[in-house]
Amino acid sequence: MNYLTLYKTGELQQRFAELRKFLDPCKLCPRECGARRLNGERGECGAGEQAEISGSGPHFGEEPPLVGRGGSGTIFFAFCSLHCVFCQNYEISRGREKYGVSTEKLAHIMLELQEMGCVNINLVTPTHYVLQILEALLAACRRGLRLPLVYNCSGYERLNTLRKLDGIIDIYLPDIKYADAEIARKYSRISNYPRVAKAALKEMHRQVGDLVLDKKGVAVRGLLIRHLVMPGGLAGTADLMRFIAREVSPASWINIMDQYYPTYLAYRYPEIARRITPKEYKEAVTAAEKASRQFHLL
Repeated sequence: MNYLTLYKTGELQQRFAELRKFLDPCKLCPRECGARRLNGERGECGAGEQAEISGSGPHFGEEPPLVGRGGSGTIFFAFCSLHCVFCQNYEISRGREKYGVSTEKLAHIMLELQEMGCVNINLVTPTHYVLQILEALLAACRRGLRLPLVYNCSGYERLNTLRKLDGIIDIYLPDIKYADAEIARKYSRISNYPRVAKAALKEMHRQVGDLVLDKKGVAVRGLLIRHLVMPGGLAGTADLMRFIAREVSPASWINIMDQYYPTYLAYRYPEIARRITPKEYKEAVTAAEKASRQFHLL
C-alpha cells in the first residue's frame, strides 16, 4: 500500500502535522465552520476532538469488489457534514449511536479487522475525523497494517483536505447525490453541493484512477462512485452521469442504487415520501449506460 511507503519515509507523519492545522479552527470539510475542536468545541457536523464511532466489523453488504471472501473491514464513524432529511443511517449520522475511541483503540480496530480476514479497511463518513484516522494509521503501520484504505464518503469534500490524502487512500468510495444546488439545499441542508462534489470526484480520480481489481476480483485501488436514485428524478441522474463520463472517466465504476426509502424526516416532504418505481430505476441505469457509450466513442 502506498501509505506504507509514506510511513517509511516520514511523509505520513508530516501529513498528520499538516492536517492538524485544519482542525483548530476546523476547516476539514467545505463548511469550514471554524469550531475549536481541540479546545472542546464541536463542529457543525457534531464532531469533537476525539473520534467517535458506532461500531465496526466485517461487512458483506458493500459492492462485491470491496467484499471479497473476508468482507470489508468497516468502521462506522459518527456524525456527518450533510444533514440529509432522508438519511437511512440517521442514528449514526446525527450522533445518536456513538462511543469515543482513542488513537490506540482505533489502530487496534484496524489491525483486528485485518486479523479477521477482511480485504480492506472501510472508513465510513471519515471526513471530520481524518486527523484522528491518520494518527491511528501511524500506530497501525508500526504494528503491521497492510490492507487497502477505503474512503467511504458523501462526496462533499474540501479539495485541500483531499490533497493531503493523496497517496494515503487506496480506494475512494464517494456518493454523488445531486445535480442541482437548490435540491441539495432543500434535502441535505448544504450549499454548493454539485460544484463541490464534482471537483472532489475529479480530484479523487486524479489520485487513484479507475477501479483496479486483483486476480480474485477484489478492488485494490481506484474510484468507485455511488449514486442514489431519488423519487421524481430529483437527484438529476442523467446530468450527473454525463458529467462523470465526460469529466471524470467514461470507464468509471458506478453503483446506481435503488434502495431509497422514506425514513427519518422524509415524511415531511410529500414528493420524496415514497419508494422509487421500477421505471425510475431503469431510466437511471439507461442514462448511465448512454453516457458511458457516448463518451467512450469521443
